[in-house]
Amino acid sequence: MAASESRQEALAELKERLRTLRVRRRLSMTALPLRAGLGRTTVSQALNGTGMPSEATVVALAAALKTDAEPLLRLRARALPPTARVATADDSDSSVDSASVSDPQTRFENWYRHYLEQRYGQLSVIGLDLSRPERACWPLDAAYLSLELATPVRGVEPTDSRGGMSAGGRGLEVRVERAEQALAGQRRTLVRGLAGSGKTTLMQWLAVSTARRSLPPELAHLEGCLPFVLPLRTLVRRGELPAPHEYLTAVGCPRDSAQPSNWADRALIDGRALLLIDGLDEVPQVQRAKTRQWLRELLAAYPQVAYLVTTRPSAVPQGWLADSGFTELTVRPMSTRDVSVFVTRWHTAAASNATTDQERAHLAALEETLKDTVRSQRDLARLTTTPLLCALVCALHRDRRGHLPHGRMALYEAALSMLMHRRDRERDIEAPEGLSLTEHQSVQLLQRLAYWLIRNGQTELDHDTARALVDDALPAMPHIAQQADADGVLTHLLARSGLLRQPTAETIDFVHRTFQDYLGAKAAIEARDIPLLVRHAHDDQWEDVLRMAVAHARPDERASLLRRLVTRGDRTPKHRTRLHLLATACLEHATELDPAVREDVQQRTAALLPPRSAEEARILAAVGPVILDLLPGPVGLEDDEAEAVVTTAGRIGGDAALTVMKKFRASTNVRVQSTLYTDWGNFDADDYAREVLAHVPGAPYVMVGSAEQFTALRHLRTLASVGFRGDFTSSEITSAIRPEELRMLSVFENSVLDNLDFLQAYTSLTDISFSGCPNVADLTPLAATPVTTLNLFDCEVVRIDDLQSLTHLKSLGVELELPHWNLEVLPVGADLTNLWLGVPSCEHLRTLEGITRWPNLATLNLCGPVDGFSQISALPKLSYLMLQVRAGLSMLAELPPTPQIEELWLGNWDADDDLATAARALPNLKRLTVNCYDKHWQVDLTPLRGMADLAITINGADEVLGTEHFPPGAVVRKPRPRT
Repeated sequence: MAASESRQEALAELKERLRTLRVRRRLSMTALPLRAGLGRTTVSQALNGTGMPSEATVVALAAALKTDAEPLLRLRARALPPTARVATADDSDSSVDSASVSDPQTRFENWYRHYLEQRYGQLSVIGLDLSRPERACWPLDAAYLSLELATPVRGVEPTDSRGGMSAGGRGLEVRVERAEQALAGQRRTLVRGLAGSGKTTLMQWLAVSTARRSLPPELAHLEGCLPFVLPLRTLVRRGELPAPHEYLTAVGCPRDSAQPSNWADRALIDGRALLLIDGLDEVPQVQRAKTRQWLRELLAAYPQVAYLVTTRPSAVPQGWLADSGFTELTVRPMSTRDVSVFVTRWHTAAASNATTDQERAHLAALEETLKDTVRSQRDLARLTTTPLLCALVCALHRDRRGHLPHGRMALYEAALSMLMHRRDRERDIEAPEGLSLTEHQSVQLLQRLAYWLIRNGQTELDHDTARALVDDALPAMPHIAQQADADGVLTHLLARSGLLRQPTAETIDFVHRTFQDYLGAKAAIEARDIPLLVRHAHDDQWEDVLRMAVAHARPDERASLLRRLVTRGDRTPKHRTRLHLLATACLEHATELDPAVREDVQQRTAALLPPRSAEEARILAAVGPVILDLLPGPVGLEDDEAEAVVTTAGRIGGDAALTVMKKFRASTNVRVQSTLYTDWGNFDADDYAREVLAHVPGAPYVMVGSAEQFTALRHLRTLASVGFRGDFTSSEITSAIRPEELRMLSVFENSVLDNLDFLQAYTSLTDISFSGCPNVADLTPLAATPVTTLNLFDCEVVRIDDLQSLTHLKSLGVELELPHWNLEVLPVGADLTNLWLGVPSCEHLRTLEGITRWPNLATLNLCGPVDGFSQISALPKLSYLMLQVRAGLSMLAELPPTPQIEELWLGNWDADDDLATAARALPNLKRLTVNCYDKHWQVDLTPLRGMADLAITINGADEVLGTEHFPPGAVVRKPRPRT
C-alpha cells in the first residue's frame, strides 16, 4: 500500500473514532464544542475529515469525550506527511527518527508554531471599561466567525464595503463569498475593511490555523506555510522596517535570538512563508510611500511567498498594489444571521473559560437575552454590523449582568469613545495622519456633517461640501487649525474616527446610520432646532433622531419637544396615531421629565394600546416598527388583545418584531398560535422556526411556501398539520415529515405532484387537501390510507369516480366541474358527515336530489344556488348550514321548518336580505354569523327578536339595527377582515 493511502486510512480512522465516541457519549454538535472549549467549525472539521486537526484539538476532544488521547494522537501522527510529522513530533515520539527531532531548525519551528497558536489564539476588545479585564478576552477557536468578502467581477471596478457604488460608477457587480472561498488560491491579497470590521481577527485566524496545520480545504495552497504576523503600527516605531531575520525581534518574540541562522530567509526563499502584514492605515502618511517600497522589495526578493495585507478603505487608493498582482477584497458588513452566529460563538467562547455549571448556564441565558435585545432595538441592530461592535455589546452585556449601559445612549457613547479615541490610544497609535484631535473636538466636527445630512435628507455628502463644513468650523477651533487645514482634518476623520467612510472618490458618509442620527440629534438640540425636529416627526427617517434628541435634551427642552409633538398630533389627523405613538416611544429616553407632560403623552396612546381586533392591528402596523417597543403582553392581555398584538407584530415582521412574537410562543390560545404560524413568511425562516415555532405547544397548522421555510422545518418538534405551497416533490415531503406524525396535509399550486402512492406510508393521515394541482388524477392510493377528510379544489384532471373506493371518508369538499348532474349519482360510497360544494360544483349540479343518501350529514356548505334545496330538511343530524351565496336567505324560503339546524353562516349579505326567512325556517337557531364582505350593508336583527338564546356575530356591517331585542353580549360586531 502506498504511503499516501496509509495516511488517508489513518485520518479516516481518526475521524471515525471521534464520531463514534460522540455518539456513545450522546453529545450533540452543540454540546461537544462547549465541553471541549473549541469552535463548532473546528470540531466539525475534526469529525468530518475536512482538515487535519491540531494536537491541541485532538487533546481537547479526547478530554471532552472522556477517552485517552494517546491512541488518537498516534493516529494523527500516522496521518501526517513525513515532513509535517517530523515538525510536530516531540522527543517521546518513537515513530520519528531522533536525529530529525534533535535538528535545531525543526525543534525551533515546532516551538514557533506552538508560540503562534498561544499568542494569537485569543481575541480581545481594546478600549472596553469592564469590571473584570479578563472578560475582554476569549478563545479565537470558539469565537472566530468567517465574514463575507467582496471582490469585483473580472473586468469590473470594485465596489465599496457595502457592495454598492465604486469609484468607477454605480451598480457594479461584485462576487461575495465567505473568507475561505474568497482567499482560495490567492497568494497576494489586499483586504480592505472599516475599523473593527474583522481584518486583524482574520489575520489571527490565518496565523493560528496555518501554524496548527488545520486550514480548511479551500486554503490548501497555504498548507505547511510558516506564518509571520507583522503589525505595521508596531514595526514603524522601530524606524527602519525589518528584514526577515528581524521579524521576531520587531514583534517582541521572546526567543528571537534562538532562531537558527537564516531560518526566516530560507522559509521565504522556499515559498514556505505566509506574510500577514496588518494595518497600512496605521502607518503615518509620510511613511506610506516608504512602506510601499519596503513591500515591493519583499515581493521582488521573495516572489514565492504568500502575502496578505490589510488596510482601512480610505488609507490607500484603489489599485494601490494592483500592479504587483494583488487581488483586492473588501470586508462586508455582518448580516443579521452573522450577528446571531457571532453572539452564539462569543458566549460559547466565554463559557469555555467558565469554572462552574452555574456560570455556564448564566452565559446561555445572557446569549438568549442579548439576541432578543439586538433584534428588538432597531438602532442597536444597525450598530452591530462589525465584529468589534458586536464584541463590545457582548462584553458590556455580560459585564453588566444582562444590562447594557443604562439606556442606548450610554452604549453609543461607549462605542463612540472606543472607535474615536481609546482604540488608537491603547494600541499606541500616535497621529498617523500628522494630526491629533481630542474626542470632544472630533465629535463637534462630526456633528456638523451628521446634521447637514439629516437636514437635507441625504445619506452621503460630496467631498467639497464636507470640506466646506469643516472649514467653517475651524475659526472657532484654533488648536486644530494650527495643525492642519480643512482637507487635512477631513482626511484624519476619514482615516481615524471609525465613523466616516468614503464609498467613492467624491462622496463621504457615516459607517452606521445610528451614529449619524446620534450625532445629528445632538447637534439639533445644541442648535435649539426643536421646531424643525417636530416638523419632520411624521417622517420615519427622523424617528431615531427624535428619540435621541429627547435623550440629549435638557429637561425643559425635553418637555417642550414632547409637548409640541403631542400638539402637532392633535392637530394633524393624518399623522395623529404615528406622532402620538412616537411621543410615547420617546418616553424611554426621557430620564427626567415634568410628570404632567409624561401623563399628557401617555393619555394620548391609552386608547390605542393594546389593539383589540385585526382592524386595529392593521392600523398600528401601518405606523411601522416604532409601535413594536410599545406593544404589551403577554401577561395581562385578554385573548382577543393577545391575538391582535401578535397580528400587529407579524404584519411588521423582521428581527425587531421577532422578539415580540417570542413572548407569545408559549400561548395556549389557538388563535394566537394560528397567527404565529400564519405570519412566519415575514421573518427569517430559520430563526423564526427555531426561536418561535419550535416552542409553540401542540402542533398547529404550518404553511411552507419557500425553500427556506422547508429547510427550517427541521427545527419543529412535531409536524402534524402541514401545508406545502409550490412545486414540492413527494420525496421532499416524505423527507421532511415522519410518517407516524402527519395527520393533516394540504398541497397548493403544485404542478409536479402526479402520484399519491407516497401517502400510503402515512399511517396517521386523516385529512388531506389538494388545491391547484393540475397533475393529480388518480385518487385510488388514498384507499389504503386512513384519510377521512378530502378536499379537491381546482384540480382539473382528478378522477371523481375514484371517490367510490374511499369508503372511510367522512368529510368531502369539492370545487370542481362535476361530471354528474345530481348527488344521487355522485360516486361517493362513504357515509359523509360533512359536505362542502364550491362554486363550479354548485353550477354543474342541477339539483341537491340524492343528498339524503347521507343521513348522518351534520355540516353542509354551499357556494352557489342549486335546485332541490328543500331536501336538506330531511337530514335529521344536519346542525350547521353555511351559505356562501348571494340570495342565500331566499333559498331558505324553500325550506319547511328545520328545527335540527342550530348554526347558520351567511357569507354574502345583500341589501335586500331579510332575516325573517331564517326566523321562520330555523326555529331552534342558536348561532348566526352574517358577513358583509362586499359592502358595508345595514343588517336588521329585529325579525329575530324572541330568539333569546341566539348568539350573533356581524362582520363588516355599516349599521346593525334591532340589537335592543337581545341581552348584553349576545350581538358581537367586528370590523371588516384585513385584506
